[in-house]
Amino acid sequence: MHELIAQSSFFEITLLLCLASAVGIVGLLFKQPLIVAFIAIGIISGPTALDLVHSQEKINLLSELGIALLLFLVGIKLDLKLIKDIGVVSLATGLGQVFFTSAIGYVIGLMLGFDSISSLYLGIALTFSSTIIIVKLLSDKREIDTLHGKIALGFLIVQDLVVILAMIVLASMAVGDANVASKGMLSPMHSLYAVIGLLVALAIFIRFCANPLTKMMARAAELLLIFSIAIATLLASLGKIIGLGMEVGGLLAGFALASTPFRETIATRLAPLRDFLLLFFFIGLGAQLHLSDLGANLTASLIFSLFVLIGNPLIVLLIMAKMNYRAKTGFLAGLTVAQISEFSLIFIAMGVAMGHIAPSIMGLVTLVGIITIAFSTYMISYSHELYRYFEPALLWIESRLVKHPSHIDAGQFDAKSPSTVIFGLGRVGGYLLNQLKEEGMSGLGVDLNPDEVQTAREKGLKAIYGDVTDAEFLNELSLEHTQWIVCTFPWLYTGVSFEDGRNALIQHLRQQGYRGKTIAVASSQADLQ
Repeated sequence: MHELIAQSSFFEITLLLCLASAVGIVGLLFKQPLIVAFIAIGIISGPTALDLVHSQEKINLLSELGIALLLFLVGIKLDLKLIKDIGVVSLATGLGQVFFTSAIGYVIGLMLGFDSISSLYLGIALTFSSTIIIVKLLSDKREIDTLHGKIALGFLIVQDLVVILAMIVLASMAVGDANVASKGMLSPMHSLYAVIGLLVALAIFIRFCANPLTKMMARAAELLLIFSIAIATLLASLGKIIGLGMEVGGLLAGFALASTPFRETIATRLAPLRDFLLLFFFIGLGAQLHLSDLGANLTASLIFSLFVLIGNPLIVLLIMAKMNYRAKTGFLAGLTVAQISEFSLIFIAMGVAMGHIAPSIMGLVTLVGIITIAFSTYMISYSHELYRYFEPALLWIESRLVKHPSHIDAGQFDAKSPSTVIFGLGRVGGYLLNQLKEEGMSGLGVDLNPDEVQTAREKGLKAIYGDVTDAEFLNELSLEHTQWIVCTFPWLYTGVSFEDGRNALIQHLRQQGYRGKTIAVASSQADLQ
């Protein structure tokens, strides 16, 4: 069998794909993301297990294509207005989590006996969470549009920006490396000139060529796909030659097409190809790992994994509590960062390739990835059950750190209760409350997000902070003369039943004998049941 594999690369790839399918099915049965199955496939097919990988050069080629496309798709999503749209809480939480996680991770690395450079790499790698996994899990639970879901997506964008910055810093270090000439690349001075030339050429391409070219290529969908891959591989190759690295080159390629009107089409069509090629990145990674390397760092991997699983959510919870977000919101948002991502492995791989850290660090981070992704998947899936279990401790933290504005502030109500109360001051709720004011009608907005309440008040609208699951708050809220109640926030599906604030609100209204009318936004047929 091994002789046949060694003689036929096609047969080797076939076996690897069959193995990937089998392991992938097992992963689905255990409700695990495919990235866990991919990492497992890499280890199983490695030299210390089945030893299926012999065409290392071909595997590396497919792996490099996968990385180039991954960074290309990150770059194509970049928007110069991104920071403005993130929101203060997501920006502060994202930057705070990155800072504290990397700092604490660095200290843990030093305490475990790693040198300062390795500890720095480890600390930074622990800060990155998998956007792909989190978006998938939140979408399955229909929590993308919830408060904690929006905040989580915001600080994931911040993490992506940090990933980009970290890779650019590494690339700049490679440009200044005196050994690049011996690696078949340009000398440091020539690399610097080449980087400047590449950036100038890229600016010209974005300004004058990107839109006309993509518009022309879009006449044939297949041609647009080929053109996009060509741009990604071209700049990845140039980046590798001049010392920037193929990762930064692929990122710049995506940024070159980010301003075109076809970027969403390109991203959608390339995503399946990216996922397929990334399989070979993990296979190639596993082929370089020995089970002895994983075992040698088992204790360190467990310690780092516990820090990511427990420390990262706690960091996010505390930061959000200081920003006056309730413990439940901080807890649910914090669980989304309880794992490391594929970018962590790519970042460490760059460090190994540049000779900054030992290859054994890759084995350590790989094991951390397997542990944290596997466990965090269940943590996110059963987040509401976990919250109920830890609720007493979380409410104690909330009572010490969160300073809520009073539920019923002086001057927020007219002499009689408002004719319309709107729960949820997002895009729809904020618009409705503003329309009520313009029509001269009395309206009150209620939201759990203190930023939304502050924004509404700055516009001269009547708004208060409140949680509809808080019985005390609902008892304080006088609805004697209220004719309309509007709920604009989404259902929260916990995986067992629809348990959200609207149920609590409806039950309270029934108990109080409310005789007005109630309107609730429904995003699907299931919401009506």
